[in-house]
Amino acid sequence: MKTLTTGLILLTISVPFLLGCSAEKVAKEGDTVKVHYTGKLEDGTIFDSSKDREPFEVTIGSGGAIPGFENGIVGMAIGDTKTVTIPPEEAYGPRRDELVMTISKDEFPSDITPSVGQQLQMMHPSGNIVNVTITDVMQDSVAFDANHPMAGKTLIFEIELIEIK
Repeated sequence: MKTLTTGLILLTISVPFLLGCSAEKVAKEGDTVKVHYTGKLEDGTIFDSSKDREPFEVTIGSGGAIPGFENGIVGMAIGDTKTVTIPPEEAYGPRRDELVMTISKDEFPSDITPSVGQQLQMMHPSGNIVNVTITDVMQDSVAFDANHPMAGKTLIFEIELIEIK
């Protein structure tokens, strides 16, 4: 009877322990992972994909990708695929009107002929380089936008986990 009781106690302890364990490794913060992804806008337009190139490598939590993308990988196992919808706050932030500016053509470099869609780098008064896109060219002025092109947009990523290092 003693052996049976000991066996039952062992069984009672072992079963929950085994049910909580998994031999499958899942991605967690601090892991370096490789993923394939396709990024889409809400209207279905694909804006980027790694499918025709090497998988994207990132260390989760390092800031090597937008927060929503890194967080979306957490808990995935190798071979898993999932779709992650990322709001602007976890991607490139909201669109900020104060980053849309107009300058006089007189202030524009004389060796550059501005055109709509042209991307340039400007020096911020702080000394930082800022990427801008020209949005309008008028007779006497040039309008540009320093927001990230994906600012204010909800992004949808289809992610496949390829490797956990």
